[in-house]
Amino acid sequence: MGPAQTTAAPRRRRRAVPWVFLGLWIVVLALASPFAAKLADVQKDRAVDYLPASAASTEVAELQEQLPGGEATELVLVYHRDGGLTAADRTTAGQQVAEMARAHRLVAKPEAVPSEDGATLMYPIATTEPGQDEEKRDALVADIRETARGADGLSVDVGGAGALDTDASEVYNALGGPLLYTTAGVVALLLILIYRSPFLWLVPLAVAGVADYLAMGVAYGLNQGIGTSVTGQSSGIMTILVFGAGTDYALLLVSRYREELRRIEQPYDAMVAALRGCGPAILASSGTVAAGLLCLLAADLNSSRGMGPLGTVGVLCALVTMLTLLPAVLVLLGRRVFWPLVPAFGSTPKQRRSLFAAMGSSAGRRPLTVLASGAVLLGALALGALNLPGALKQEDSFTKTPESVSAMKTLATAYPERGTQPITVMTPADRADASLTEIRGTKGVDSAAPGRTAEGWTEITVTAASAPESAGETATIEALRDGLDASYVGGASAQQLDLKDTNARDRNIVVPLVLGAVLLVLVALLRSLVAPLLLLAAVVAVWGASLGIAGLVFEPLFGFEGTDPGLGLLSFVFLVALGVDYGIFLMHRMREECLNGAEPGTAALTSLRTTGGVVASAGLVLAATFAVLTNMPLVQLVELGFVIAVGVLLDTFLVRTYLVTSASVALGRKVWWPGPLSKAPAAPAPPPREAEPVPVASP
Repeated sequence: MGPAQTTAAPRRRRRAVPWVFLGLWIVVLALASPFAAKLADVQKDRAVDYLPASAASTEVAELQEQLPGGEATELVLVYHRDGGLTAADRTTAGQQVAEMARAHRLVAKPEAVPSEDGATLMYPIATTEPGQDEEKRDALVADIRETARGADGLSVDVGGAGALDTDASEVYNALGGPLLYTTAGVVALLLILIYRSPFLWLVPLAVAGVADYLAMGVAYGLNQGIGTSVTGQSSGIMTILVFGAGTDYALLLVSRYREELRRIEQPYDAMVAALRGCGPAILASSGTVAAGLLCLLAADLNSSRGMGPLGTVGVLCALVTMLTLLPAVLVLLGRRVFWPLVPAFGSTPKQRRSLFAAMGSSAGRRPLTVLASGAVLLGALALGALNLPGALKQEDSFTKTPESVSAMKTLATAYPERGTQPITVMTPADRADASLTEIRGTKGVDSAAPGRTAEGWTEITVTAASAPESAGETATIEALRDGLDASYVGGASAQQLDLKDTNARDRNIVVPLVLGAVLLVLVALLRSLVAPLLLLAAVVAVWGASLGIAGLVFEPLFGFEGTDPGLGLLSFVFLVALGVDYGIFLMHRMREECLNGAEPGTAALTSLRTTGGVVASAGLVLAATFAVLTNMPLVQLVELGFVIAVGVLLDTFLVRTYLVTSASVALGRKVWWPGPLSKAPAAPAPPPREAEPVPVASP
């Protein structure tokens, strides 16, 4: 075989491999397309889809499904006129309620409950007509709202648990499109600013879109195969992770690819070198995120447990596309995709004053001072968490007030000393009478009435003497649970109580699991124990400071009346898993420099100088994608997006740049303990001394 034939084979391979990968991805997308389109069909946003798996309120919801007609949809009609209802108003209310009773199968005849001031009239109604079907429930609520109309100063609102679920479902169903378009738009704008190219930004953005579509197909497959729950919250977070993490991986790969194009002539060979250089860091980065998210499987809360697999699917789909499809497209497009800043072979980049070099130098001159100052600042910020408002109530969970929340607020004003949201007790049918007597004798109970019976269970509807989600109603729920044997206490208020308690339980279990899983990945990558512990301590400090900043702005600035009970756990999982990413990029490059013979202090500063720009860009993109959630109409999403975005920015521009760098400089080789890099290299043996000439005596 001649020299021409020898060089022709590699050249053909360089041309063929990218096309093979592109063809494979076309096949993958064709196979995933039917499943991705069905993800919205399996999305469930009923209360039971978010409730704790083992909580009493979940048992009530599941037992209600076995009763005649299935799960009941509970609504409250609220008629109100400032200054007092007129006789005509009461007649109108009665006629409308009668019309509803004729049109729908109600559990019991609605009874009017007037307020003491005569300005409000409440009609609690319940129907089993929709059962578990969310579309039927939403249609029922829409029909009731169409029937219940006020005029000439009479206001009519439809509230209750069923109306709240419908309003929340409408919000979640509307998230998909706006969330995707807004995220893509934000990422596109940042990529244009980062790359300063009219073409290059399109490539990673399009590949991220492919990753999101693939993730939707895989998520649907998990739902059908193993029953993984899909909610509006979890699918929205999955999209955020695909675009945020995927763009981060793309930034790191493209940056390294640009470097290699300057010293390697063929784009294919340059891409192979780039993948070898940054591939391990990207794999470890995605591994830490996946490991952290999978720890959510240990959570008892249905919504948190379902978010683990979906978030992992998003990250892994982003990883696969960015390490296969993105390289193939970049190689096929060649150097011209970087126009107008084309990295010519043999060229050297323009030397600019590096902000990160200056920041690294300041951290390197007085590392202990920088480290102590940063630790004090983060600790001071974390104290703001003490100012976080209490648990978020249902009526405070929307950024814009829907009709169901307006009804709740009117009821809270009109009936300050009476429960307006039923508590549901499921008790064994053979002791229903005894349970009813015990319930009526429980402190804080205003009234109780038996309902449906089937499958050995009887439903009892309880009205508390205190307002919904107040301390008095909470005490009544706890008293019922303590006093009733073999019975379950549920309802909307009990669900909120269980959510709060379960989130506290999940936090105590999942947090140590996340720390342990991420630590193992870091130890395997960095061959050290001190460096991983340093990175974990840094991200935990960032989490505390982020919650502290939230405590300073949530109520005073944003006007939020409460904090979502799941905020602490979810923000911890995301900030630890995602925050460690940037530490991996920094430490992995630092380890490369040390392996090449650099001293740890020099290696730390070199690593910051070479990776600082791409890490900063990645941090901005990730923070911006999560900041998209702050424009959503649900307070819990706004709070989660704010805390993670702030945490990522703190991690990128303070912790990685100053604290991790200064700690690495201060620790020296100890940062790699107990690995081989922690030991000083053996001093080279001195050269043999030449024999001194023997003086010869002169004659």
